[in-house]
Amino acid sequence: MYSVILAGGGGTRLWPLSRPETPKPFLPLLGEQSLLQLTVERVAGHANLPLAEADITIVTDRRYVRLVREQVPGCRVLAEPAGRNTAAAVALATAAIERPDEEVMLVLPADHRIRDDSVYRSVLAAAAEHLARGAFEVEAPLVTLGIEVSRSATEYGYLIPRAERGEDRGGVRAYPLRGFEEKPSAERAAELALEPGVAWNAGIFAWQRLAIRGAIDRYTGLMTLIGSVHASEAGLAAAYDQLKPVSIDYAVMEQAARDGRVVMAAMNVGWDDLGGWTALLAAIGGPGTGRVVQPGEAAEAGPDDLIVERIDGRLILAAGPRAILGTSPSALLAGARAGRSAVEALLDRVSRWEARP
Repeated sequence: MYSVILAGGGGTRLWPLSRPETPKPFLPLLGEQSLLQLTVERVAGHANLPLAEADITIVTDRRYVRLVREQVPGCRVLAEPAGRNTAAAVALATAAIERPDEEVMLVLPADHRIRDDSVYRSVLAAAAEHLARGAFEVEAPLVTLGIEVSRSATEYGYLIPRAERGEDRGGVRAYPLRGFEEKPSAERAAELALEPGVAWNAGIFAWQRLAIRGAIDRYTGLMTLIGSVHASEAGLAAAYDQLKPVSIDYAVMEQAARDGRVVMAAMNVGWDDLGGWTALLAAIGGPGTGRVVQPGEAAEAGPDDLIVERIDGRLILAAGPRAILGTSPSALLAGARAGRSAVEALLDRVSRWEARP
C-alpha cells in the first residue's frame, strides 16, 4: 500500500486568508500544524495503516515544492508544471511512482478535516484490503470513499450506490456504485439525503495501480500524453500545456461507474472539506457564515459581523457596521462577532506562519 496526497488548489473561497502563493493546504487553520501536515500524520506509521512517510508522495504545483519539503520533509514530492485538476495529478502519480501493479494506491486530498482519525484509518485499510483487491464480482475495482449524508447539502457532489446490493466488507458498508451526481439544487439535495446509502463525494480513493492505469487508458489519453515524458521536466511541461483542467471524477470515475467498475465504501469520520469561510468558522468554534467579497463588489457589514482584509500584505480583522468596497478580496463573516476571539486566534496563527524566516 502507498499513498498519494494531492496538495493543490487555490483555496479561493478562503481568500484573503488563502493566497495563490500560500494556498489552503499549507496553512495552520485548525491548530499549529498545516492541513497537509495533519493529513500526513493521519496516515503515517499507524498499526492498522502501516504507511511510512517514504510510502507517501505529495503531488503539488512546482510553485509549492519548497513548502511541501519544509512541512513534510520525509515524504516524496512530485511536481506538476501547473495545476490541471485531479485527473492529471493522478495520471502523473500513476506513471511516475514505481510500485508493483497489484499494490494499492490511496489517493487523499491534502486539505480536508477529519475528526475521527482512528475510524478513518480503519476505513482506508478496509478499502485497500477488502475492496480494491476485488469486490462485487469486479476483479480490480476503483474504490471511492463516501461520507454518510447528515443533511441535504448543495455544496457537495453525491455518490449514488446500488443500495440493494450493499454488504459489510472488512467492517465498512460497501456498495457497487451506480453513478455520480454533481452539486444538486436544494430540492434535489433534499431528495438525495433520504435515499438509502447515498453519500457525499469526498474525493478519496483506493485502487490497484494496474486498475487506475487501465481506467485512465480506457477513458482518457492522459497516460499516453504524460506516461512517456513524466521524467523530463521540459517534456512534462509541454504535455501539461496541452491539458485542460478536469477532475478524476469526470474524466474517469463517472464512466467507470456506468461500466460497473466502481465500488463505494461509506464512512462517518467527522469529515469536512473546509471549502469556505462558513465551514472554517464552524471548525474553529465560531458562529456565523462567511463569504468572499470580490474586488469592486459592494457589501455592507452589520454590527454583528466581522471583516477579514489584507492591507499591505498583512491580515487585518475589523468589525461592522461599515461598507466594504476594496481593491482586493476580503471576507465578510456575518454573525461572527460573538466568536471574535476564535477568528483572532486563527489570523494570529496564519500571520505568525507567514512571518517565519
